[in-house]
Amino acid sequence: MPAALAGLPDPRARRGVRHHLTVVVTAAVCAVIAGYRSYAAIAEWIADAPPGTVSALGMKPDRRPSEAMIRRLLQAIDPQLLTAAIGARLSERATTSSPDTGRAIAVDGKTLRGSRTPTTAARHVMTACDQTTGVTLASIDVDGKTNEITRFAPLLDHISDLHGVVVTADALHCQRDHITYLAGRDAHWILTVKNNQPSLRRQLTGLPWRAVTDATRDTGRGHGRREIRSLKILTISTGIDFPNAAQAIQTRRRRHPLDQPKRFTTETVYAITDLQTHHARPEQLAGWIRGHWSIENKNHWVRDVTYDEDRSQIRTGTGPEIMAALRNAAIGVLRTAGITNIAAATRHHARDSTRPLALLGIT
Repeated sequence: MPAALAGLPDPRARRGVRHHLTVVVTAAVCAVIAGYRSYAAIAEWIADAPPGTVSALGMKPDRRPSEAMIRRLLQAIDPQLLTAAIGARLSERATTSSPDTGRAIAVDGKTLRGSRTPTTAARHVMTACDQTTGVTLASIDVDGKTNEITRFAPLLDHISDLHGVVVTADALHCQRDHITYLAGRDAHWILTVKNNQPSLRRQLTGLPWRAVTDATRDTGRGHGRREIRSLKILTISTGIDFPNAAQAIQTRRRRHPLDQPKRFTTETVYAITDLQTHHARPEQLAGWIRGHWSIENKNHWVRDVTYDEDRSQIRTGTGPEIMAALRNAAIGVLRTAGITNIAAATRHHARDSTRPLALLGIT
């Protein structure tokens, strides 16, 4: 972690700096790994840590940073640069994918509901996450003067190399400008198509799907229900008015409660991709489409439930985005260590202050 933060600019004047930026931010990540959720809680974790732990972090046991100092420094850091620096490092550590599956990045937005005040709307951020690991690679704010569409390219600009990467996004990002941008970055794409592109959706629904056999079909169980998922693929030659579109995809999900097999719902979703048949097998396309929605469980759900993000009282300056970046960092560190139960992992690391350090490779 310190190596990842080495290039992060310190917003403070050099004179009077007692604690290096890398030391304070690394300690904050350790505290969040242990389940601490606020500036005051992070300061308490540092204050309660044994001298050996504090020394390993690079602090003097008799001169630890105060809550006020931690708060001022964290609020002065650029959350986008922080997320990009940590994401790049974690991406290097993790074996994110094998040559057989390829690498996919999901672009998705999330509202930080706890940042809402009586006079201001809740902050909204958009992130780019590695589908396989759940590591957040980049994040960007979406303020009242912008929207997710205009922030798509600036978000992905924080990722240095998109060569051969498959970018997945929801229907909002089914935009021609996005296709031009991704082509310039030598990236592939899979985009959901819904009613915000009515002509394109009509073209897709009008394709001869009944004559096409299922390319993949599988069954899953969870959350008290059974789900049957099927996927059909058609190569596009004419009739689809969208640049670089090579294949159309129809996914169908049929769900029913385990205790009520005759009661079911069916959802049909369409998508398009520039991937040719020789670029990706049907199983890969199905995996990338499912992987996009898995980010909700791997990241957003964990932040809301385990870290109680929606009830965070941090609202000043870039505080909500910084704390979100620290939570993303903690989740990414745990995921790349092979940990799937984040709630149990936070309890485990809270019981011994040396455990978060060991997870970061600090001895």
